[in-house]
Amino acid sequence: MSISGITAPGAKSVGPYSHAAEANGFVFVSGQIPMDNATGSLVDGDISAQAEQVFRNIRNVLGASGLEMSDVVKVQVFLTDMANFKAVNAVYEKQFTPPYPARSAFGVAALPLGAQVEIELIAARNS
Repeated sequence: MSISGITAPGAKSVGPYSHAAEANGFVFVSGQIPMDNATGSLVDGDISAQAEQVFRNIRNVLGASGLEMSDVVKVQVFLTDMANFKAVNAVYEKQFTPPYPARSAFGVAALPLGAQVEIELIAARNS
């Protein structure tokens, strides 16, 4: 099996990892936080604004992979406060069309840089 790393143009990382890695036709997108890649800082605003930035970052990484949101098959959402689930779900719902990808959501103690939401996903070529 061959694994290739993918770096999205203009995207910043907060650690030693690829924005995505591809293996056997699957693209594994690393967790994206609401970082504004122009400034390297978290976006200002509420949880909805943070979730919207996360999806902009995801689209950037998928685009660098030659993929789109319609190629996503599995999503994992991490929230520092499960009370934000409904607001993030409202943003999430606008990102996909049926059939929706499989998804799980987790409450976590903390996320990098103090983010309130982080999302990672798996996309498939020829899905």
